[in-house]
Amino acid sequence: MPPKSIASYFKPASGAAAGTPAARNRTTPSAAARKAAMDAKDKDNKDNDEPPAKRAKVAATTTAGRAKKGAAVIPQAPTVTIPRAQSRAELRKALEAHPKVLPLLELELDTLGEDWLLALQDELTKPYFLSLKEFLIKEQSSKKVFPPAEDIYSWSRLCPLKDVRVIIVGQDPYHDDGQAHGLAFSVRKGVRIPPSLRNIYKEMGTAVNGFVVPTHGDLTEWAKHGVLLLNTSLTVRAHEAGSHSKAGWDQFTLAALGAVTDYMAGSPDTPGANGLVLMAWGAHAQNMIAGLNTTRHLVLKSAHPSPLSVRKFWGNEHFAKSNSWLRERYGTDGGIDWKSLGA
Repeated sequence: MPPKSIASYFKPASGAAAGTPAARNRTTPSAAARKAAMDAKDKDNKDNDEPPAKRAKVAATTTAGRAKKGAAVIPQAPTVTIPRAQSRAELRKALEAHPKVLPLLELELDTLGEDWLLALQDELTKPYFLSLKEFLIKEQSSKKVFPPAEDIYSWSRLCPLKDVRVIIVGQDPYHDDGQAHGLAFSVRKGVRIPPSLRNIYKEMGTAVNGFVVPTHGDLTEWAKHGVLLLNTSLTVRAHEAGSHSKAGWDQFTLAALGAVTDYMAGSPDTPGANGLVLMAWGAHAQNMIAGLNTTRHLVLKSAHPSPLSVRKFWGNEHFAKSNSWLRERYGTDGGIDWKSLGA
């Protein structure tokens, strides 16, 4: 069978998602975590590369439910209940019993890294996520959306769940042409390095021995070395910062953060897992992780590297501190090779 066109992932399904009303709770974030993530939306505009006036175009919905111009708020679909699967093929087989739902989840089935797919499978059939996918199909039919579909989950393929050692929490994907490719703070080679990433490089130049500031902004090698670069919204409308911030992605990415922090906390079922480092830069990231269980992990907080707050970011020594901690847990080779980006 020839490979499927990426465009086919956004063709509307034959009908609305349907299923039984029973909800499942596995990987569901705590109430505190959900509240913290929602509160963060209104607190952290100052931490982004976008000028406040531009980001202010994204508005909340009214209490009566009427959406104002700006970020979309998505109505909920019914829940679909399926048995838990042990493989990608098994999950697809279970979803074939729901022909109205399967087309909505083709992208996840094909492009999510398998360990992430299985850890997050319960999220995929919850009402908010099915509604999110219907919203994305509609967006794609008339608007340009970043990153390209095949890159939305690149973080999960480049950095398997069991290999995560450091998490850096971002917010929106970059929203100009050619920038976003599924990794927070990262842009493809050949694209101008964004201001926040330039500031990150400057901090590393003083904190990491031998670090040479790269001429590109592609952080793929970090992801391959165990750095989860996760935005809390995984898509954005072209040239409209924050336009998908209320579409439901934050609930999904919070579940992803919960899955990996629980796994890496260590248990008889997760041999080799001995904690990870969470870097939370700015109010948005700090609120996003507020409800997670971090008792076995190192949490490093500072200001965001945005030009608006970078003077409080420089000097945080997060990269050196993370490697010192990781080497204590995983041995002398347990740190991150921050110099892996090359020049």
